[in-house]
Amino acid sequence: MDARNSLILTVYAPALMGNDGRTLAAVRGLEQALPGVCMGWRISDEGQPIALPRRDEWLAEAATRGKFPMLCNGDERAPVTIAGLPRPARLSPNGESQFEIHAELPLDATVIAAAADVLEVLGEGAHAFWGRATPGGAALEIAEQTSPTLGGPPRPPRGLPALKLFKDIRAPETPYYLGWLNYWSATTARAIGFPDPTRDAELLSRARRTATGGWIVRLTEAPLDLDNPAHLDALLRAYERFPEIGGRAAP
Repeated sequence: MDARNSLILTVYAPALMGNDGRTLAAVRGLEQALPGVCMGWRISDEGQPIALPRRDEWLAEAATRGKFPMLCNGDERAPVTIAGLPRPARLSPNGESQFEIHAELPLDATVIAAAADVLEVLGEGAHAFWGRATPGGAALEIAEQTSPTLGGPPRPPRGLPALKLFKDIRAPETPYYLGWLNYWSATTARAIGFPDPTRDAELLSRARRTATGGWIVRLTEAPLDLDNPAHLDALLRAYERFPEIGGRAAP
């Protein structure tokens, strides 16, 4: 699947503690948020889907080894994938190991309508600090905010701010970057100062609480398109509002 025609979701959570149930909760949540999708296949070394008749047991066994192998929906015309990987302490904020869960979905009308629900169930199921869902095209440009160039520091496109590397951010609750849809746990929301009723009225009009007291915050109604000046402006204003994101705030 071409990344520019997909929705990329990532949540950042505490490190796995054996089979703590979080990988299965994320997979089942994805299936619940996208009715008709069954994540019952793994992907072979040749890239072919292989059915997993005992998916839950297979996933639980992998979790005991700190693994979350890639699962897919078995539909090569509209592939949905989910997987996880550990982020070692040396590459993580405050030297604390983390666990990332990534999902990739086709950017179609069904997925767009369900995107906030999908991000919420991934974030809540993984007990994540924070996460984001962004169309692949915008996600590629946002990634340049932390990518050093041959000449030195990052030189992000479109006037976006340069962000610190993940390992240089002080706390795991601090988001590395923004996305079209943002999952902020209750602790992350407190860390970045959201919500402020006087400054966040516009964001609150597109936000909702989660069952655990976190937030789903939508920057733009339609999927983020940085070729759209209004969308780019919304992203820039959000970075200005939350200097903690990306480790830009003064110590």
